[in-house]
Amino acid sequence: MSNCESILRKAARLHVDECEAVYVRKKIITVRITDSEIAEIKQNDEQGLGIRIIHEKKILSAVTNDIEETNLIERAMQMKSSIQPKSFWKSLAHPAKFTKVEKTFDKKLESITGLEAIEIANLMINSAAHEKITRISGSLNIVSEEFEIENTNGLSCSDKATYIAGTVNADSDYGNAPVSGIGALSSRTMNSFFPQRVGSDAREMCISSINPQGCNPETYSIIFEPYAIGEMLAFVFASNFNLKTYSEKRSCFAEKLGKKISVEKFSLIDDPHFPDGIGSKPFDDEGIPTKTRYLIESGIFSDIYSDSYHAFKENLQTTGNAGRMGSPMGRTANPIPSPIPHNLRIKDGDTGRNEMIKETRKGLIVGRLWYTYAVNPERGDFSCTARSGVRIIKDGKIVRSGKPVRIVHSLPTLLQNISDIGNDSQNVLQWSALPCVTPSVKVDGIKVIPI
Repeated sequence: MSNCESILRKAARLHVDECEAVYVRKKIITVRITDSEIAEIKQNDEQGLGIRIIHEKKILSAVTNDIEETNLIERAMQMKSSIQPKSFWKSLAHPAKFTKVEKTFDKKLESITGLEAIEIANLMINSAAHEKITRISGSLNIVSEEFEIENTNGLSCSDKATYIAGTVNADSDYGNAPVSGIGALSSRTMNSFFPQRVGSDAREMCISSINPQGCNPETYSIIFEPYAIGEMLAFVFASNFNLKTYSEKRSCFAEKLGKKISVEKFSLIDDPHFPDGIGSKPFDDEGIPTKTRYLIESGIFSDIYSDSYHAFKENLQTTGNAGRMGSPMGRTANPIPSPIPHNLRIKDGDTGRNEMIKETRKGLIVGRLWYTYAVNPERGDFSCTARSGVRIIKDGKIVRSGKPVRIVHSLPTLLQNISDIGNDSQNVLQWSALPCVTPSVKVDGIKVIPI
């Protein structure tokens, strides 16, 4: 008998109206890189069991790491007297058919050893090495997991998943100011992960940033490379398409569903079926089948995402976007899910990187953003800092590296000023952030503030 099944049998004996049980078992291998060498390797084997009970329209929950605990339901029910009923609640998920998603599990990653992980991390380090690079730091995380969800409506789903993500930071004290570069890759299979590229990307960004010159406080066309635009997607874009945010009129696109909010060439997709996507899955973390959805289709605000709770609150149906995000990747047994996009994906354009640069008269390339956050969410105002990977473009050529700049801008304005979209999509996963798949994006009319 599975851990979830035993919970549901007990719920039936106690005459609970509805019960959902979630079980997660994970193996996490982490390699940490400090001062250009491996500083630590550790393996954690984790498991968790969470329950969500709906009784008399009251939503109760409990979670444990002790799989042998026998009083989980009783512990949840102890809070019954202090919880207000949710009259809008309809039902937990029912059984349904799922679409098979490619490249979300790799036997090689599931069985990988600590020594093999060290070999991969060393490839990352060696590829970043250069006589002008002072320090190399970073991490490699490899996760394999088993996820199960069952409920009293007869739903029974299970999924096996693997993830790998590597990040290298290369720092240099050579030249007129300290500079840095980053390389980062993530995937679900070993064949799609290239450790040498992680290191070489960090090295290239760092070396090309040496001897930066100040940028004038004026307006530029900015080419945001995938790692930079991925940060915007996770920390600026995503919340505006959340049903909860939208219904509370805290989205900068409130009451604009079905209307034009960006240039026609721009499309933003929540894509849970993208092969090798970090957030790809056949069903969400409530057991609802996932579906690819256009949030923005050819410039039109087309859809929003939600879990069951917030959908029922608005008398709607869930879009299959319930999530129980884990760290560094994967899922947890958190008993209460939250609405999240699976993979935020910008649809590729047709322009190569070199062509995009050639067509830019006065611009910047931004390879990495820091401290990206909403300043006024209702208006879509946000702030971010480009501290590394800044290059200055003049008349279609990169002429020098640039010093850090701050960007304070507006998301609605940014979407209207997109002038080009690249064809260089890659997975982007910021630390503890939403997974994204994005190419480079060029935006005109952005004023920068030198730091």
